[in-house]
Amino acid sequence: MPQRPVLVVLFDGVQSLDVTGPVEVFAGVRHVTGGPDPYPIRTASLDGAPVRTRSGLRLAADGPLAGAPRPHTLLVPGGEGSLDPDPRLVDWLRAHGPSAERLVSVCTGASLLAAAGLLDGRRATTHWAYCDDLARDHPAVDVDPDPIFVRDGHIATSAGVTAGIDLALALVEEDHGRDAALVIARHLVVFLRRPGNQAQFSAQLAAQTADREPLREVQRFITEHPSADLSVDALAARARLSPRHFARAFRAETGITPGRYVERVRLEHARRLLEDTRAGVHEVARAAGYGTPEAMRRAFVKALGTPPAEYRRRFHAPPVPTL
Repeated sequence: MPQRPVLVVLFDGVQSLDVTGPVEVFAGVRHVTGGPDPYPIRTASLDGAPVRTRSGLRLAADGPLAGAPRPHTLLVPGGEGSLDPDPRLVDWLRAHGPSAERLVSVCTGASLLAAAGLLDGRRATTHWAYCDDLARDHPAVDVDPDPIFVRDGHIATSAGVTAGIDLALALVEEDHGRDAALVIARHLVVFLRRPGNQAQFSAQLAAQTADREPLREVQRFITEHPSADLSVDALAARARLSPRHFARAFRAETGITPGRYVERVRLEHARRLLEDTRAGVHEVARAAGYGTPEAMRRAFVKALGTPPAEYRRRFHAPPVPTL
């Protein structure tokens, strides 16, 4: 089994979870595969000194970046320190980033890669709150604010914090297969093994919470009863508004139409049932409010680019063995 050494870049102001999340994923593989460590992990800072994370936690580096062995995977985390970086760190990335076989950033680590010119002409993402800044400061980068991670050749960028875990799991699946990645996900109690094209927000987070209680109650009802009659007329009646007034008010207060909100909630509910239960496709389609498997298939292909059966094959969680 080939070894793929991982080098994690450390700096003051780094987000600790951007470091520890992917590291725990890579470190877990040796318990699944057995034998030599598939991902020897090394951390390095500019001078080899410990760094203080954004939360105040201190992380000890294994050594300085200068002279660090060339890794297979170079992992660049984010955090406040990536937004106003030490120029020496940018210079090091510019000089050594191209030699890595796989270049990975988490959260605003993409800003470091972009500052080093490593994302020019490539599609990338970062934490939703910094996508506009990344696009403005680096117009040569094709910034996509929606996915939780993006792969463009040998470079992978991910959204905020926990998206780094999703990306690391995707890399493990690529290297060692789906079962290994799912075992690690279950061991880390990762609720969803999310594909990269999933939006950074769930339906409930992507939409704003309505200001008025009747509309907030409608949002709760949709989430808790995806198989109910969720037509505009039915929801308007629940909110005690005319359908036209309800649709206009819902969009004004949440930023999304009622129909689109329902679509997102139903898709999420179906995905979770496919991932975490053995319910049949017909049963899942009914429970999620699609009515028929064909209607659910169309929704999955449109939103995720894959039909439900293939989605289940890729993301259904097997029993958890002891690590």
